Order: sequence, then structure tokens, then C-alpha cells
Amino acid sequence: MKELEKGVKPTEELLRQTAVGKMVNKLKAHKSPEVAKLASTIVNKWRRDINSLKGPSGAATPTGGKGMNGTASPRPSATPTPQPKLENTVPPDKRTHKTDKVDINKTSDDSRNNCIRLLYDGLAHTSSVSATKVLSIAVAIEEAALRICGDGQSSAAPYREKVRSLFMNLKNKSNPGLRHRILGGEVTPERFVSMTHDELKSEQQKAEEIKIAKENLDKAMVAQEEKSVSTSLQCGKCKEKRVSYSQAQTRSADEPMTTFCECLSCGNRWKFS
Repeated sequence: MKELEKGVKPTEELLRQTAVGKMVNKLKAHKSPEVAKLASTIVNKWRRDINSLKGPSGAATPTGGKGMNGTASPRPSATPTPQPKLENTVPPDKRTHKTDKVDINKTSDDSRNNCIRLLYDGLAHTSSVSATKVLSIAVAIEEAALRICGDGQSSAAPYREKVRSLFMNLKNKSNPGLRHRILGGEVTPERFVSMTHDELKSEQQKAEEIKIAKENLDKAMVAQEEKSVSTSLQCGKCKEKRVSYSQAQTRSADEPMTTFCECLSCGNRWKFS
């Protein structure tokens, strides 16, 4: 019995195959108090040893993450993250407050709500920015226009004219950068309302105007060919002899020069060689 107590490392399988557990358990009722006590001690010890080999739930802990049949325990499937629904379901160049299903009635004033509508449609045009953000910026621009141009009065003509002007600039196909700058936060609503006509122009428009102005300046600075006035040349139209003329080599060098004439009285022009 003492050898069983010290020399045996019990497992459920060992006790089941050898039936030694049943034998020792019967000895708990032995007539000898010492034998009965020792048998009870052994049974209790074996029970503790076997329980220590089991997991917290009372079942044997699988080795290497496998179950009793040797196959890997199935892992719970991860819950798929729900994808946010897209607010914009139409092509960007077709976006309006209607296609975005936006409620533009943010005030109790119909005139102001109509202005918010215009500004929303102008900002949303060709944009992929969320409807929520576009609406908040449109409302902020309208409030700034009412405060700066209308003195708080939606019936004020300067307020309405300003909103229409802002809308036209937002819809300008040649100036998409303006919308991007406003929606991106580079231009605040207050700044947008206060911008001059020249400030609202795109960089491309500004560069083109500078180019044209330079070309006109260059043309103006080109020295004009001086013309002489003759009192001997007669205009064939009005018969006056107040004719200005200039000469230029329009053909080969051995050919005579061409004389260009203009009557100072009637404006008739002609040439001869």
C-alpha cells in the first residue's frame, strides 16, 4: 500500500486499465483502521493528482492546441467589420442636393434656405466629399454672406447678389481649384465671401491674363513706322491731296518699292509700285 502511495503517478487511463483504483477504494472499508486510513489517503491523493492534470473546466487540457481526436480546435470566426455605406451614388458631375438627398432647410427663412441650396449644389459639383461636410460648409458660407453682405437681412440685395456670384464661381468649369480649396479648408467661408473678382480667378486664368497684357504692352512699345504726308498725291475717291504714305520692300531687292497710301480726309487706302 505504501508503494502505491509513493511510487504510482496516477492517470485516468492507468486507473481505468488496471482497475487498481477500484481495489484501493474498496480497502477504505477494511477492518484494520490503518489500512482503511491509508487507502483513503491514497484515493484522495490520486484524485488531487488527476484533477491537477485537468484544465479549469474539469476536462483534460489538450496538448498543442488539439482536441482529443488530434485535430486542431476550430477558432471562432472573426466578426466581419460592416462597411460604411457610400453617401454619393451618382457621378460627381451630376451631384446636387437632390441626388444626395440632403435637407437644405436649415433655417426658418425660405430665402436663406434657397441660398444654402445654391451653395451646396456649387460645392458638390464634381466633388467626392461627403454630403455631411459639403452641407456644413454651405451653411457656414451662407451665414457669412448674410452677416457680411446682408447685415443680417436675407432680403438685402447685396446678400442675394453675393450668393449668386459665389455660386457662379463655384460652378465655373475652368476653376475647379476653388472648390477644392474651400472644401479642403484652405479658404474659410468668411474669406470666400470677402474675396474680390480677381482673387476668385484660377491661377490659369490669372496667368493667361498676364500673358495677354504683356503681349499688348509689347505691341504698344513697338516703334511705329513714320508716315510722310504728301500734297502731290491725290486720293482717287475724294480727290483731296492730303495723303500720308510709306514705302516698303515687298518684292525682290531689284524691284521698286511699294508705296502704301492713306487719304487723311476720307480714309481711303491704296498702294502702287
